[in-house]
Amino acid sequence: MNNNIDTDQIIPKQFLKNILKVGYGQHLFNDWRYQDGGTPDPSFILNDAERRQATILITGDNFGCGSSREHAAWALKDWGFKIIIAGGYSDIFFMNCTKNGLLPIILPQAARNQLAKLAPDQEITIDLPKQKVINGTISYSFDIDPTWKEKFINGTDDIDVTLQYEPQISAFEQKIPNFG
Repeated sequence: MNNNIDTDQIIPKQFLKNILKVGYGQHLFNDWRYQDGGTPDPSFILNDAERRQATILITGDNFGCGSSREHAAWALKDWGFKIIIAGGYSDIFFMNCTKNGLLPIILPQAARNQLAKLAPDQEITIDLPKQKVINGTISYSFDIDPTWKEKFINGTDDIDVTLQYEPQISAFEQKIPNFG
């Protein structure tokens, strides 16, 4: 569980040519996943066949530090991750995750150590309404801003929230001379 994983380690700069939010997962942690010559490094955990379908990433402190590239959140999501559990995040990376439907959870080191020790076939459940990370009889509480919690539970984003005010926006637009 590494600390201070920056966005260039998550998605190296040479793969930032795409303007879409997809196609980045294949390059996620590229410099760690592949050896010279492009062969998968068998010692890298995401190359383990039993962990390739993981949807929860458990990592160290200060995850997503470095540049503000949103591509890092896109790469994690494109790989298939839905949740990241870390000791902390850079502020910009944290917001990039939330705005792209990737749930960033903060847990203390001891909890992350326990979760990271689980076998690949052991299930981790995220109970967002109760703000709990659960494995069997063990659970860990986490904090989340109520606004983001509601957005994740309802599957909404900032555009959906804005569209809730469409009648008011339309009424305002009609008051503007020569609009549209």
